[in-house]
Amino acid sequence: MLELEHRFRVVDVHARLDPPEVDPEWGRAVGAEQLEREMRQAGIVRSVVFPGPRPGGYVAANNAVARLSVERPFVAFARISGAREPGDSTTARLRNLAAKREDHHASPEEIEQYAYDDRFHGFKLDPTVDGLPDREVLDRLESVNRPLVVRGGRGFPPEAVEEVLLDRSLTVILAHFGGHPLNRELMDRTIDLLEEYDDLYLDTSLVRYRDPLERALREHPDRVLFGSGAPSSHPNVAVMEVLTLDVPEDTMRRAFSKNPSRVVDALAPAGE
Repeated sequence: MLELEHRFRVVDVHARLDPPEVDPEWGRAVGAEQLEREMRQAGIVRSVVFPGPRPGGYVAANNAVARLSVERPFVAFARISGAREPGDSTTARLRNLAAKREDHHASPEEIEQYAYDDRFHGFKLDPTVDGLPDREVLDRLESVNRPLVVRGGRGFPPEAVEEVLLDRSLTVILAHFGGHPLNRELMDRTIDLLEEYDDLYLDTSLVRYRDPLERALREHPDRVLFGSGAPSSHPNVAVMEVLTLDVPEDTMRRAFSKNPSRVVDALAPAGE
């Protein structure tokens, strides 16, 4: 695709980066060089990156992503997993009563290590794929005070996000407007939560619909962060989806740079 020309500084809070020796569980495989090139084509100057889903834990994958981020415009987030099932079904509640953290699940000590390792700047959690951390791990996440990107959607709807995460002092960046895959009702319910929780932010990755994007940007211009969703979505497409919205230019500037730079320190201009 051609270079995308615009007058905004753009940073990205949502991109997947898989090591070259690993085939992704889903989606297309894109190496670090290609991802960097596609970001440059879209005019994106820095991107939060984390590994895609895989069995057996994320220590090796997180370290690989941190290594691939060196001397590239990437900001590594550590992906974490847990033993608890998301959801409030009877089956999930019964299983969670007996759930125990295993070696491949994130531990409080591991959270501490990532938080004070200057290679990592936050965390990524996908409850529907990797499970939910236990209370001790959530307590440690709260104490280290690093942003947490969470995949929200049918498997982890807004009410579950509210129950599990939003009653804590956590900076939560809810991916896909909390509506993956493309569920307008969930997106609208997630936007409603912004009225109640000051530490909740929404990223635009894979949203696609104009109505929820424009509503959130108009009602909460300081709480929307640009996310490309790369490599599932080409960064050019993700940027164009925001550029073509019917919102003021200053609102776009907030979503593209000011808001994410405030939430993730490494995305600020001084970090380039």
